[in-house]
Amino acid sequence: MRIALVIALFLPLAGCMSLNVVADADGCPEGLKPAMTAELFFGRNIGSAPGVSDADWQAFIDTEVTPRFPDGLTVADAAGQWRGVNGVVVAEPSKTLLLVLKGDPDERARIDAVRAAYKARFRQESVLLIERPACVGF
Repeated sequence: MRIALVIALFLPLAGCMSLNVVADADGCPEGLKPAMTAELFFGRNIGSAPGVSDADWQAFIDTEVTPRFPDGLTVADAAGQWRGVNGVVVAEPSKTLLLVLKGDPDERARIDAVRAAYKARFRQESVLLIERPACVGF
């Protein structure tokens, strides 16, 4: 009980502790630079059945994504769930794609083209996109 009381008293202070990380003028830790990242989430079912095979996915990456983002990307397997326009909740295997954006004026158009290509090729209702600021280093 005493341990729980001590934890309860000091827990609110945990967010105030500093990691003593030196930040440069742009707010990123030393050695990192600010950039935007884009995460895209692709369902692999076609309708209610599995449909986008590993070969299909790789062909999509090779023909649609890499030509638009040749500097690099990261892909990970995921398990997704969402409710379609018909109101039915669907759980499905998914892929996530992470891109570090360079700030080029046409990047959003290229991202939108990737999303549209996937929806058309694999009959998808949507491809989720999340953009957020990050500090990155290569």
